[in-house]
Amino acid sequence: MASSATMMAGGPRLQEQHTITVLVDNKPGVLARVSGLFARRGYNIESLTVSITENPEVSRMTIVVGGDMDTLEQITKQLHKLIDTLKVVDYLDIPMLERELALIKVSADPGQRAELMQLVEIFRGRVIDVAEKTFVVEVTGSGEKIDSFEKQMEAFGVRELVRTGRIAMMRGPRTV
Repeated sequence: MASSATMMAGGPRLQEQHTITVLVDNKPGVLARVSGLFARRGYNIESLTVSITENPEVSRMTIVVGGDMDTLEQITKQLHKLIDTLKVVDYLDIPMLERELALIKVSADPGQRAELMQLVEIFRGRVIDVAEKTFVVEVTGSGEKIDSFEKQMEAFGVRELVRTGRIAMMRGPRTV
């Protein structure tokens, strides 16, 4: 699903989340121009991931932004106008695969470790670091899965959390 309703911070108004992929020239300053475009127009980027593609001269940005259909249309029009933009795809009606990665450091007292390991297994995560009083867990999946896992980890005491943000790819043989 390419968009989902989310609560706005500070109020009950619902806002759609849209996933947009932008292929750009892989050169300095492009990320600043893209993020500046959003800032100048008052659009909040909820998630942004950037990396090179199979072609080292091209970077792929996956941007999650909130707004209605008019907002999405304005954003895509403005992205097309940027010189370094090669292609813009919004996943509104396009079947896609999406994933996030999270690393979560939790307190892991000896008496809780079995329960913690059981939850990690249920969510198909991996313990990637064990210290005297903490575990670092890696989990991948949809944003909803990560949210749910994070909520379960609160009982153990989350000491540190980092999430990649959404990455997305079209299903099937079509490519961006």
